[in-house]
Amino acid sequence: MKYAVIDRGDALSKSLAEKFHQLAVEHGFVRNEEAPEIVVSIGGDGTLLQAFHNYVNQITDVAFVGVHTGHLGFYADWQADELEQLVRMMATETPRIVRYPLAEIELETATEKCHYMSLNEFTLKGVDGTLVAQINVNDELFEMFRGDGIVISTPSGSTAYNKSVGGAIVHPSIESLQIAEIASINNRVFRTLGSSVMLPKHHHCDIISKKEQRILLTIDHLSLMHSDIKSIRCCVSSRKVSFVRYRPFTFWNRVREAFLGYDASGERKE
Repeated sequence: MKYAVIDRGDALSKSLAEKFHQLAVEHGFVRNEEAPEIVVSIGGDGTLLQAFHNYVNQITDVAFVGVHTGHLGFYADWQADELEQLVRMMATETPRIVRYPLAEIELETATEKCHYMSLNEFTLKGVDGTLVAQINVNDELFEMFRGDGIVISTPSGSTAYNKSVGGAIVHPSIESLQIAEIASINNRVFRTLGSSVMLPKHHHCDIISKKEQRILLTIDHLSLMHSDIKSIRCCVSSRKVSFVRYRPFTFWNRVREAFLGYDASGERKE
């Protein structure tokens, strides 16, 4: 098995990465940073997002597994004290492969077109004031937006920024994108829908800048500043991200543990 490890950079994550390399040698794994089959993320969800973007151009050929070294990570199945068990199962067990939808983004500026992939979400925010944008769905006008910003999330990213602005939590088996507003302006003059919208896989959305404005575009953890954005097209990607599961840990269990704090018996965790 060819593998790579990406760690958060703190002392615990770095020590676990070294321990993983030692255990990997004992089990005959081959360290290959250029073309791994499995990427092990040691840290938090931000570390896994970094790992995803490091290997986004090989996304159909690589799978991810997460070890969390802080609070419970939404993408991390394993705790720091379970590292030996993880390596042993990687060496002896056939994992279940779980595939999650991704967002595909085409950014058009005055001079170029750029393409990006997102695992969680991408956001647009006005830098110097209100963001003003036209939102089209399937090439037809949907609304004129004025407000702080817009969040476009994948199902797996629906538990992140999208949730904090009132969007719905969506199971990753539903191939879709969700559009949520950040502090939209609604009065006698300006009007938006005021609630999040779900787009299925075969639909697309265009966000068209309607004035000269500096826009901060954030794609997962990557931030880009532009003053010449003409439009942004987003849709569900034809590609998916793959995670390896060596034991069951369902999406709704992740939601329960992350936000409600109950264990499987219904008791609250401290």
